[in-house]
Amino acid sequence: MPSGPPGLPNLTGFDAPARKRELRGWARRVRDAEPARERAAADARVATRVRETFAWRRAGLVLAYLSFGSEVQTRGLVRDAWAAGKRVAVPRCDAAARRMAWVELDSLEGLVPGAFGIEEPPADAPALDDGRLGEDTVALVPGLLFDRAGMRLGYGGGYYDRFLAGFAGTSLGICRASQLVGSLAGLGALGPRDMPVDVVCAG
Repeated sequence: MPSGPPGLPNLTGFDAPARKRELRGWARRVRDAEPARERAAADARVATRVRETFAWRRAGLVLAYLSFGSEVQTRGLVRDAWAAGKRVAVPRCDAAARRMAWVELDSLEGLVPGAFGIEEPPADAPALDDGRLGEDTVALVPGLLFDRAGMRLGYGGGYYDRFLAGFAGTSLGICRASQLVGSLAGLGALGPRDMPVDVVCAG
């Protein structure tokens, strides 16, 4: 078993999809059980690491997910980006097509619940052209688990894997230390369409 947080489930005898399902359930339980104070301290460390990256410092456009539940909080980073003169866009999910569109915001007001209950821009807000997301764009990428090679275990919809496959900018996976494992490949929890992030910012 690769190094990582204690209590990783025994996945012997499971195929890759079943391993992923088991790990997702375990990772959610661990994340939800962390005390709020510890989460907040970890999230502050994550935000510092993000702001220290060269990709963040040079970025003119930040693609930021809007945190939900016990995820690493991102609204502070959104406000930091605006304060630094950066543009910010957040995802709007098309559940039928299993794709995301990025919509630029200048405020966190006026968001609506999306297909998964996560706040997102309304349907009539114009989306950015993915083909114009250049090298000076940085994307903050969520995940249930990350490993030291940048591989991630997401929520199972494949939204970010499809996005990352054609993304020309820099992707920053953000997670708490409790969400970092030695190797998802070693756990047998990677599939052929799984895409890595460029940098993992763990706190």
